[in-house]
Amino acid sequence: MRTLVSGRSAHLSRRAQGAGAAGKMAGVGLAAVPAWVPCRRWGLAAVTFGFHHGLSTLLARKTERAPQWLRACRHKTSISFLSRPDLPNLAYKRLKGKSPGIIFIPGYISNMNGTKALAIEEFCKSLGHAYIRFDYSGVGNSDGNLEECTVGKWRKDVLSIIDDLAEGPQILVGSSLGGWLMFHAAIARPQKVVALVGVATAVDGLVTQFNQLPIETKKEIEMKGVWPMPSKYSEEGVYRIQYSVIKEAEHHCLLHSPIPVKCPVRLLHGMKDDIVPWHTSVQVADRVVSTDVDVILRKNSDHRMKEKADIQLLVYTIDDLIDKLSTIVH
Repeated sequence: MRTLVSGRSAHLSRRAQGAGAAGKMAGVGLAAVPAWVPCRRWGLAAVTFGFHHGLSTLLARKTERAPQWLRACRHKTSISFLSRPDLPNLAYKRLKGKSPGIIFIPGYISNMNGTKALAIEEFCKSLGHAYIRFDYSGVGNSDGNLEECTVGKWRKDVLSIIDDLAEGPQILVGSSLGGWLMFHAAIARPQKVVALVGVATAVDGLVTQFNQLPIETKKEIEMKGVWPMPSKYSEEGVYRIQYSVIKEAEHHCLLHSPIPVKCPVRLLHGMKDDIVPWHTSVQVADRVVSTDVDVILRKNSDHRMKEKADIQLLVYTIDDLIDKLSTIVH
């Protein structure tokens, strides 16, 4: 397994299984092999590093030459609404452009105006690629009642965006819960989803966190019908999740068996994530059927991964996949 390690990041790749082991990390062999991040569109040369360097070194060297969209994401796109019979209308913003298109799938109760969503939009605008960001039903500007929303309903939201708005092949970028949903979308639409990029991917996250609670606590939640899940990202300090939502989410768990996704997958995760442990991304990588799977760990990043270096890594990862897919097509 290929690995690129530095004081700040670790890059684990399943494509290089069989390479010489240089250590062990979460049951994964660490090999000192070259790695690179292309970004040829910006006139930046590919760089090869040995074992003592990492992605953070490359990102640091690019800081002064970073494109303008990394410094200020000011571009505005008008809000549109996707009308769906018998389902809530979804608010979305779209840039038309070339393929592959990019779709950003936000985290739990996050809307389409977050740092990552806006940065990716500016990135796509600068390269002329199609891009869609949207709000889940019950969230942001979309219709619907949040208390009635479930993982299954949000899965339908993602599929509606892919089926009714996206044209041609798509790279899905999922943050947290969005990382879980992007795998479901890739399974349901394998002909249209050509690559996945997960940020703090929370596959099975809601169910896993609930199952880790003491038995007495779980019984109390079942009796009251509500789980006041602690969260520093909520103004109240907790997210009030219906017990029925947790039980419904169990039907969408993926880690119990091989995940039938065959496209390229890139999983970015902060090692200081106290919401979804970074080991989750390693577990997901192990379950995915695809052999083209990379896990990139940022040592000092938290769950949101919204600092400048995190955003740079995210867009460089997307750019790398665009180059890869373009090479395959041509």
